[in-house]
Amino acid sequence: MTQYNHVILGMLLMTISKLFNRLSMTALSAAFVIIGTASNSQAAGFLLNGLGGDADFGELALPRNDDDSSNQLDLPFQINFFGNTFNNFFVNNNGNLTFRSRLSTFTPNPFPIANQPIIAPYWSDVDTRCATCGEVYVASPNPDTVVVTWNNVGYFSNHDDKKNTFQTVLRNRSDTGAGNFDIEFRYGLLEWTTGDASEGVNGLGGIPAQAGFDAGDNTNFLTLPGSRTADILDIQNTSNLPDPVPGLWSFAVRNGVLPGATPDNPLLPVVTEDGWNFDFNIADPTQPVFIDPPVAIGYDYIVDSGPNIASVILPTGIGDDLYDLYTFDTIANDFVDSGIDIAGGFSFDFGDGGVDRFRILGIEPSAGLDPNDTTAFVTGLTFTSNGQVQLRQVPISQNTTPVPEPATILGSFIALGFGRKLHRMRSQSKNKVA
Repeated sequence: MTQYNHVILGMLLMTISKLFNRLSMTALSAAFVIIGTASNSQAAGFLLNGLGGDADFGELALPRNDDDSSNQLDLPFQINFFGNTFNNFFVNNNGNLTFRSRLSTFTPNPFPIANQPIIAPYWSDVDTRCATCGEVYVASPNPDTVVVTWNNVGYFSNHDDKKNTFQTVLRNRSDTGAGNFDIEFRYGLLEWTTGDASEGVNGLGGIPAQAGFDAGDNTNFLTLPGSRTADILDIQNTSNLPDPVPGLWSFAVRNGVLPGATPDNPLLPVVTEDGWNFDFNIADPTQPVFIDPPVAIGYDYIVDSGPNIASVILPTGIGDDLYDLYTFDTIANDFVDSGIDIAGGFSFDFGDGGVDRFRILGIEPSAGLDPNDTTAFVTGLTFTSNGQVQLRQVPISQNTTPVPEPATILGSFIALGFGRKLHRMRSQSKNKVA
């Protein structure tokens, strides 16, 4: 990638302005949210390197600075970013890429942001002026890849006691359609969240970093879990890949729409010990959002916050394409058999007000669903209103090794609702919702 000459203007005035803003803010509460720093032990081999330059991450994107940006750089390929076509981009010191103009804002504004398409692996008040801090680099190792690295960067004002290292990678996927591309966020080391001018103390508290991307149209955006909270440090230890790689997040932008807009490109979850967690914005509550957790023989959908689920579309081609619906009984405090079979491929409406949870059973083990296949069980959901939703899915799995005796298998199936499935196979007397 061609390197541009960079000129820093007004850095002293910016620093004075930021300090003035910091001092003029409302007095901070005595109780700050202080959390321990976290680090990714695999950082050394996790980041993309071998890209040349003095730090092995390519050419210097911009010299040591606070709140500066690169000149406009050429993309080696064209991207369709939610209906807008871009061939150029800016690298902004504060942990993000923009396409229409530079961005010097140091405290991250919550998405959505009008008229500023942005890809932000870690939007925060980065300061690379400290003598022991690293810098920001850019590389294009091949015509289909762009890598931008914030290497061991400090935080405002001129602090180097904590450092962050992270990357964003853009990958051309025009083989799947014109303008299609992938966004990767890679986190090697995250120790601080907040600069002094964003109400931070010792790199923590205040208004922490935000990660994600935004089309700038007030509709299409996605934020990583923990954004603008102390929990943002956790993204170095979590992942949205079906086979999780801590600190690696990947998003496929296809046909200019968000992941989750089509069954071919479902929204992938954050994998935790408690299941699979989704956190996304609903712009149009009538438009299905397609999500894909790894599953075994069934799973629960639970809305932890946000609007209720209005309808569900289950996939086709899984066994007999019939699924058993369990609804939640608040008196029994448990899921109960609704007596309804949902046919794959058809929208099932939960009625007025929707539901905040439901269970699906009846997935035959013989279907052999691969939990690492990102299109194994793509499910469409609509919601009762727009807004931000946090959705959790808890898989119901079957331990197939060691193989129990046949009577034990049958008893387990009945306990998990497979008694209905066996009965249904003998007598199709239940209602089929289609």
